[in-house]
Amino acid sequence: MSEAQKDTIYIDIDDEITGIIDKVQTSKHKIVALVLPKRATVLQSIVNMKLLKRSAQKSKKNLVLITSEASLLPLAGAVGVHVAKNLQSKPAIPAGPDMTDIPDSLVNEEEVEGEPEDPEIDNNKSIGELSGEPAAALAAEETINMDDEPEVTKAGKKPKAGKGKKDSKLKVPNFDRFRKWLILGGVAFVILIVGGYFALVKMPKATIVIATDSSEANTSVVFTANTASKTFDEAGKVVPAELASVKKTDTQTAPATGQKNIGTKASGSVTMTAKVCGSFSTPAAVASGTGVSANGLTYVTQKDVTFSPDTISGGCVNFKGNNTPITAQNPGANYNTSSTTFAVAGRSDVTAQGSANDGTDNIVKVVSQADVDAAKAKLPTAANSDAAKAELKANLQKSDLLPIDSSFAVDGPNVTNTPNVGDQADSVKVDSTATYTMLGINQDDLSKVVKKQAESQIDTSKQAVQNDGLDSATFTVQGKDNPQVTVATSVTIGPNLDTNAIKKEIAGKKKGQTKQIIESRPSIKGVTINYSPFWVIKTPGDPNKVTITFEKAKN
Repeated sequence: MSEAQKDTIYIDIDDEITGIIDKVQTSKHKIVALVLPKRATVLQSIVNMKLLKRSAQKSKKNLVLITSEASLLPLAGAVGVHVAKNLQSKPAIPAGPDMTDIPDSLVNEEEVEGEPEDPEIDNNKSIGELSGEPAAALAAEETINMDDEPEVTKAGKKPKAGKGKKDSKLKVPNFDRFRKWLILGGVAFVILIVGGYFALVKMPKATIVIATDSSEANTSVVFTANTASKTFDEAGKVVPAELASVKKTDTQTAPATGQKNIGTKASGSVTMTAKVCGSFSTPAAVASGTGVSANGLTYVTQKDVTFSPDTISGGCVNFKGNNTPITAQNPGANYNTSSTTFAVAGRSDVTAQGSANDGTDNIVKVVSQADVDAAKAKLPTAANSDAAKAELKANLQKSDLLPIDSSFAVDGPNVTNTPNVGDQADSVKVDSTATYTMLGINQDDLSKVVKKQAESQIDTSKQAVQNDGLDSATFTVQGKDNPQVTVATSVTIGPNLDTNAIKKEIAGKKKGQTKQIIESRPSIKGVTINYSPFWVIKTPGDPNKVTITFEKAKN
């Protein structure tokens, strides 16, 4: 019995085929069970599988592969190697790959002379039974399961692994997942470092309001707002400025309510006569284009009329003129008239007799002046002005300039309508375009001008201008190009405190320490400190991130 016992050999995932062959050849027993790890790539080659098979034949070993890898089964079947799912399963040669479409000349291999035949294996017995081990040993032998879940025994319980046995379900580390988590961890670390830098260094700010025993002083100064220069001239009180502008266009419409007759004009002819008494002089000719009227309607002559004597009666000479065509002044059937008497414009001595025909009506809708006025009335001129002023102020503030409200000006509006009055249309559109302007001043430069003016009124060895009052100042602007601007403000005068020295002394200090340092100076009545963002608990070390303002202490 002992001669038929088996050898169980565990193959590592990185074992080479030569090493596996050596293990098979040096095994002590006839039956050799090779327990393969998952993804055993070394035997996924038909050449390696044949080499293993041939070495087992030469060593007179009964070789059984313990695996459930679907990719290995066809290769084992192709070379005739037995496969079992675990050590308690019955070995069998799996089905080989489908070769029905491959020529026999390519499938049949030549037998190697002297090559030993495969030892026969009884497929009705398990590997343990083939080894000739006692039933008790078979019952106690560990079951090696190649699937993800342990094999369940007939009693419905999972077999326990024997003490000291090698675990065949060795998990291979997922290096892709490890690499992914390593990258994510690195990115998170970088974000943490950058975020911490901004949160602790860049973002912290401090606003400090110092209440002092101060007073107010009114001051006024005239300066030039230079829109062409970027250079501040403190001595000449020339402050760089910018004239911002914005154009606003608004459109409104109104329905057309006018009417117009575009039918044909009536036409006809008249014969003129003239009567001269007490004289034999010939009446002056009536020029072409002269208006003749009847029934309140006017017609226009199309030809000059000259007169010649016709009859004499009662001491008067009657003159007769030549026949002339006439055309109605406007289209319409109301200009059609039968023979009637026409008055000749500007010629009381002349009368005309005639008729006009063929006038027709065609009434269409046209734009009237009332329609244009109705559309203009809907234009939001005041709303546009307010919106333009707000936009100009916002644009100037973005450029770090102080907007001067009193410099706000409007050019326009220029109003046009389409189509023109009298044109045929269903509606009229009115466009209103205006250009709005506002002056912006460099506030830092202006503050220097105001403070210098105020300092001329105080003892600078004991007092200092703590607030220039520009937030509530009034401005008067005169002129358009580089205007003269008068600024009137109420400045705050207090003790002469060096804000730069204060910033350096409180840098990096906690709130309580900062307050104590500032209040230790003379003439200071109170300190209000605000940090931002909310997590900041001490004064930033960068002086540029600390803003100090002064206010008059409340009584």
